[in-house]
Formats: sequence, structure tokens, C-alpha cells
Amino acid sequence: MERRSFLKAAGLGAAGSVVAAPALAQSSPEVKWRMASSFPKSLDTLHGGCEFVAKRVAELTDGKFQIRVFAGGELVPGLQVMDAVQAGTVECGSTVSYYYVGKDPAFAFEAALPFGLNARQNAAWVYHGGGMELLREFYKKYNVINFPAGNTGVQMGGWFRKEIKSMKDMAGLKMRIAGIAGRVMAKLGVVPQQVAGGDIYPSLEKGTIDAAEWVGPYDDEKLGFVKVAKYYYYPGFWEGGPFVSNYCNLEHWNKLPKSYQAAFEAACAECNLDMLAKYDMLNAQALKKVVAEGAILKPFPKDVLVAAQEAAFELYDELAQESPEFAKMLAPWKKFRDDIQLWWRVAELNFDGFVLSNPVKSKKK
Repeated sequence: MERRSFLKAAGLGAAGSVVAAPALAQSSPEVKWRMASSFPKSLDTLHGGCEFVAKRVAELTDGKFQIRVFAGGELVPGLQVMDAVQAGTVECGSTVSYYYVGKDPAFAFEAALPFGLNARQNAAWVYHGGGMELLREFYKKYNVINFPAGNTGVQMGGWFRKEIKSMKDMAGLKMRIAGIAGRVMAKLGVVPQQVAGGDIYPSLEKGTIDAAEWVGPYDDEKLGFVKVAKYYYYPGFWEGGPFVSNYCNLEHWNKLPKSYQAAFEAACAECNLDMLAKYDMLNAQALKKVVAEGAILKPFPKDVLVAAQEAAFELYDELAQESPEFAKMLAPWKKFRDDIQLWWRVAELNFDGFVLSNPVKSKKK
């Protein structure tokens, strides 16, 4: 009798769980958000990250949480995405934090600082090195919560119409570069220029500017820069591993069910990994292509790199005097950078250095 009662109870429990699941799903609210992107659709890696997140969020919530993505300029100008999220004009946005250093230089810490961290180091800093806690506290003042959602890896140093042989060639150079990187270059005698992505090609072609940085081979090749500026310099020391960020309006975020918040955060983390892997693969192929089209690859002269690094850290001390928020992040960021570089010099650098300088020779048959 006890056995029959137990089986009956177990059967009812199982049946109850079968009924409860769809009932729970039906009780989940339908939520529709809009995401404003800073990037045009033609940048299928950067703008594609927005589509990736929207798709994964829908999949993880059985279609209940829908995010409609708008390319740069469709809802708001590309460089005003954070402002639109802050005001609640859109619920979320995809952008890069250093676009907003004019508001406060501390915005740069989520994306990249010249001679800062590479992509993996940046992830370590944000996720496990105390960076996220500092950033979240900072973003609250802007009614925003931030999520890393992509990375380009180290970028190229840009396209130059003339060869750079030493520091002397930097004096008076008109270069499309902005933000904190522009201020570093200004210390080297460069004249920074604010030029929108779509205007870079004609500006180089006409000689209005002498050089321009964009992203890397895959994105640069699409814009055809090799046709108007042959010298392609590396590395882009101002962007060692910049995060793309997804911002959510804090009030809208707090209204989301916890499961939807978890879905959004998970989708951003997946996108972070996917975008970096995609760039690593695509850039390798695109680099061959731009060289075949006439690009002349050149490393920045050492005296340029040395002077630029000195100028960068001199600037950081100046920015710390200008911005209490920058000063608050600078000290722990510097310590993290010093500590992780100790480790990098032991294993990572030596592994990469050996493998790259000692290619495997194919055996003759």
C-alpha cells in the first residue's frame, strides 16, 4: 500500500512538473528593446556583434525578450549612443567607451589606453582584476550599466601617405586619430584630426590628412585605404585590445526579470569571445590581401614608440589631475598592468617569440 501511494505521489509530481514548465514560460513577459549601434552595417564584425547578442538573447528566452538593432545613424548618431542610452531614448546600445572621453577621460579604461593591456589582459582586468567594480560605480553616474561585448584584438597603426623613418617625420603630420590617443600623438608633434569613418578615404586621397588609423586589415581593406596611402604601420599602440561595450539604461535594466538579465549578460560574454576569434581569423586572411594590393607593411620606428609611451604615461598623470574618476582608476590599473606583465614576460612572450621566430621547416620529399 505504501509503495502504491509513493508511486502515485511520484507520478503526480512528474505530471505537475510537466504542466508547470509551459505555465512558467507563459508567465514570462514579452519585452521589446531597441539597441542603437555606433557602427554601420558594412562593418559586419562590429555591427555583427549587435546582431549576435540580439539573436542569443531571443534564443535564451524562448523569443520573449526581443532586441531590435539599429545601425549607426539610423536612430541616433554613432558617437551619441551612450547619450541616448543614458536618457532612455533607447534601452541599450553598442559602442566603444573611448568615444566619450570628452565627458570624462575615465571612459577610456573600459576600452583601451595607449600602451595599456592586450585583449586577454583587458579581460582579466575587467572580469577578475577589480576593473568591473570600478567601472560599474562610474557608470551609475550616467544612469548606465556596462557589459563588455566584443574585442578587436590589437589594432594596426594606420595608413600613411609617406614613410615614417624617425620621430622627425611625425612633426606636423595631420593624422585622423582622436581621444586620448590623439592627445598622446599631439605630444609627438602630430596634428590630430577628427574625421568620420566615411570621410577618411577622400581626406587621404585629397591630402587633407596625411595618415589615418581605423581598425585592422579586415575592416580597413573594405574601405580601400591601400589605394590612397601605401604605408601600413603597426602596431596600433593606442589600442592593444579594446572592448566593444553594450550599455543598458539602468532603469530599464532594473525592470527586466532576473532571467532576462542573465540572458543578456551571457549573450554579451559569448559575443566577446566570438568577435575576438572572428577578427583573429579574418585579419590573417585580409593582411595577405592588402599586401597583394600594394600595402607596404612597416613597424613604427623604435624612437617613435619610446617617445609615445613616455608621452602616454605623462598624459595619464595630467588626466589624473583633471579627473578624480580617472585618478581613482589609474592607480589600481597601473598595478594590475605591472603585475600581469611580469607573468606575460615569463611564458606568453617567450612562447610567442620562439614560435614566430623559428618557423617549422617543411621536410623535402
